[in-house]
Amino acid sequence: MTEASSEADTESWHRLHPLSPLIQAGRLLAGLFALLAVALVQGGGGYRSHLPDLLVVIVLAFAALVRWLVTRWRLDGSTLRIETGLLRRDSQQLPVARIQAIDVVRPFLARVFGLAELRIRLAGSSTKADGRLAYLTEQQAATVRAMLLAAHQPSQLGQPGQLAQPAAVTHAPGEPTPALAQAALAQAELPERPVSQVPLGRLVAASVVMAVVQFAALGVVIAVVATVAPRVPTSLLGTLAVYMFGLVTAAWRRVSQNFGFTVALAPDGLRIRRGLLGTVAETLPVHRVQAVRMVQPVLWRPFGWCRLQVDVAGSGRKDEGSRDTRKELLPVGPRMEAEYLAQLVLRHQAPQLDKPPRTAKFKAPFSYHFLAAGHDDVMAVTTTGRLTKTTVWLRLEKLQSIRLVQGPVQRGLRLATVHADAAGRRVHATFRDRPADEARELLDELAILSRTARQTRQI
Repeated sequence: MTEASSEADTESWHRLHPLSPLIQAGRLLAGLFALLAVALVQGGGGYRSHLPDLLVVIVLAFAALVRWLVTRWRLDGSTLRIETGLLRRDSQQLPVARIQAIDVVRPFLARVFGLAELRIRLAGSSTKADGRLAYLTEQQAATVRAMLLAAHQPSQLGQPGQLAQPAAVTHAPGEPTPALAQAALAQAELPERPVSQVPLGRLVAASVVMAVVQFAALGVVIAVVATVAPRVPTSLLGTLAVYMFGLVTAAWRRVSQNFGFTVALAPDGLRIRRGLLGTVAETLPVHRVQAVRMVQPVLWRPFGWCRLQVDVAGSGRKDEGSRDTRKELLPVGPRMEAEYLAQLVLRHQAPQLDKPPRTAKFKAPFSYHFLAAGHDDVMAVTTTGRLTKTTVWLRLEKLQSIRLVQGPVQRGLRLATVHADAAGRRVHATFRDRPADEARELLDELAILSRTARQTRQI
């Protein structure tokens, strides 16, 4: 290799934005301030007792700085390479052809400085195998995302799986985007068709309704404590105050995370945008959806509201953004809108449902009024629940296993339950308390139909 080519390879590596360590340490500082506030409320010795926590934050902030120094990335042909690690070097190679979606996450502190995080999700990979670039300038993040998405589509930029001139993203944030990157942006950001939007009033009202019961329960606890012990210890009052603050914080989090919740139909899937202080723009590939769930809490049913969730293939983790395997497609909305979105994802009309026999009332007296199930050659649909009604839609080609369960009470009543499981621990449709003979036939029928559905889909 010549010296000139070696220098070119060195110049093609890029670092994350210099303010990345500050943003990553910002959440730690917020947590420290929350601890100090709690200590002052409870009279726990003031800030001196939390000096060790401050030392931990300083150490972690220094670790974030070191991580930024040893992290670099580049677009190498048809592969996005991310290298990091000081003592143990970790080199990720993300093939462009396997990229399923690229989400743009902007926490509050990142928005203040005009930065954004890219989260690259691969097909059939775990969370650790996915890539993340935190943080880039908003313009640079948009350009990198557009060039990665454009690599899937034939155009003048190159054949599918090939990227054109990755060095186009090396310009400073203030300089104009090169013409090639502009073409990638125009090609990747294809037109969207909005299909659903959650009004702020409905979102706030739903959060208030859920919080009222929690506050009422807290009020009962306070009344009982005040009656039993007229002289309430200061520490107990501080604990109740912290719990009340937690309820308010949880309600605020639900509103802020789903503020401006919009679902749009795009060529690469469903585009979801949400967030007040920190924003998230994520793409949901429809073919990765394992099941769709409509949840109707008892407190929302008088208003006709429900929540629509989708289970997505892949490992997830709970954090801000889009890595959790269960995502909300509609945080709160009318049932007709939820059914429309479910049909949009599943691309099939739901089959008719029938209830289990009346003998099932003796086994499930509190949930019989919700129990129903049905299927055709494409989809299975079930409804369950006691106070909260849950409806599950599951396409048969997504089935991974089918189980028949019959407990002692069910054997006496000649009933059985059939579980249709998709990928994931929480993804299943339950044909609960069906006649035993019908359940055995259903077990064989679903196995045949799911196998046929997978073969038809491959063709």
